[in-house]
Amino acid sequence: MAVPFRRTGKTAKRMRRSHFKLEVEGIVKCPHCGAYVQSHRVCPECGYYDGKDVLGLKKEG
Repeated sequence: MAVPFRRTGKTAKRMRRSHFKLEVEGIVKCPHCGAYVQSHRVCPECGYYDGKDVLGLKKEG
């Protein structure tokens, strides 16, 4: 069985693991108020979706 000749250093280990990070996908800015919302969902802050006020909140952004 193969055994490493030298110990893997901290920098090499961290550079190798640099791609293991989490990414948030599907989060966009609301074009009306600028709040971060899930894409293809009504904005809970201003109630707008696709440029229309669908919840009737009439909150100015």
